[in-house]
Amino acid sequence: MTNATAHNHLDHLSLYRLPWSLTDNVIAWLEPTAKCNLACEGCYRRNVNEHKSLDVIGAELDTFARQRNFDGVSIAGGDPLLHPRVVDIVKMVAARGWKPVINTNGHALTKELLIELARAGLVGITFHIDSHQGRPGWRDKDEVGLCELRHRFASWVAEVGGISCAFNSTVYEDTLDQVPELVAWAQRHIDIVHTMVFIAYREADTDGRFDYFRGAIKVEPQPLVYAGSQKKQRADISSREVVAKIRERFPDFSPCAYLGGTEKPDSLKWLMASRIGTADKIFGYLGPKTMEVAQAAHHLYTGRYFAYAPESTLSSGRTSLAAAIIDPALRPAVKEYAGWVASDPRRALETLHVQAIMCIQPIDLLPDGRQNMCDACPDITVHEGDLVWSCRLDEQLQFGGQLRTVPRPACSTVGCVQPQQLVP
Repeated sequence: MTNATAHNHLDHLSLYRLPWSLTDNVIAWLEPTAKCNLACEGCYRRNVNEHKSLDVIGAELDTFARQRNFDGVSIAGGDPLLHPRVVDIVKMVAARGWKPVINTNGHALTKELLIELARAGLVGITFHIDSHQGRPGWRDKDEVGLCELRHRFASWVAEVGGISCAFNSTVYEDTLDQVPELVAWAQRHIDIVHTMVFIAYREADTDGRFDYFRGAIKVEPQPLVYAGSQKKQRADISSREVVAKIRERFPDFSPCAYLGGTEKPDSLKWLMASRIGTADKIFGYLGPKTMEVAQAAHHLYTGRYFAYAPESTLSSGRTSLAAAIIDPALRPAVKEYAGWVASDPRRALETLHVQAIMCIQPIDLLPDGRQNMCDACPDITVHEGDLVWSCRLDEQLQFGGQLRTVPRPACSTVGCVQPQQLVP
């Protein structure tokens, strides 16, 4: 193993496996609408001009309450800001004692609507912005150019106050090299940008490697909105690859916690790093022990694992450094910070911030046809009274259930029985 390879190596056993499960998690994923005002290349949901009624939304929240213990509700879609009662939906979630979080592309957001949402109890907002959205007025911008738009939204959120601000970006083959600059941009605005999330692009296999089945019936995956793009994007980018790219610019980048895969436990499906610093300097990263104590203590005290830490908590980096007592990974950060302050005591007045950087690696199709999903994924939604992966809801809608994959060679041997065909 070369030095570079060793440096980029990530051993899942050295990280904290987040304790979430299907029934005891941090998030419930609510989709009040299927309507959207953009056409993102990496989208998992068909754009349909349909909004759910408040009665249906209330029933879905009841289903979550019966089947899942959680801290927050991600209100997604489609784009939830297009729902005419989005403010009421936020109020519904808050009234039940959960944290309402909006997941939006931001295209329909105004300052006035943001203020209304804040008054309704909004705790967090996550903007999905990337260069493969066909966003009007921004079509010629790459990921770095879109930071102007990101900053505009983050400034609005900071002006309203009390709301955690996050940004999602789908990572494509042609945008992977720009990830480090987004990480750098996030540091420069660490006071108003609380989380950056990089989601590896995925699509259904349409290259003939697998056959798709609904039960025993063979189907064609093309009706799925994620059945493949005309540009034939890479669909195998991993969290490890994204981390390696980040470390080209930030060699000390250190994830602390992860979720594995349903079929490959060493998969880094949800990979989390939390760094402490200012706009000019990062002192270090929270280690696995800090994350473990934070999750366990919150669950012991409240009965829930926590999501979306309050804005005030994210501005208390000095308090987080105290965790070095139990977390060896933080001790170099304490030493670095102490030296920084000693060289100029006025720096002790500067606020230290905590900022999360996450990498998400969606479904992987293994060579034998197994589908490696995110184990204990937070983004579970409701469909006809059942909990299903939100990233594969389109299979439920188009085929009435989740599809399975079988390698093509397994069905080309002598004597193989040809399955029925099913057209949705």
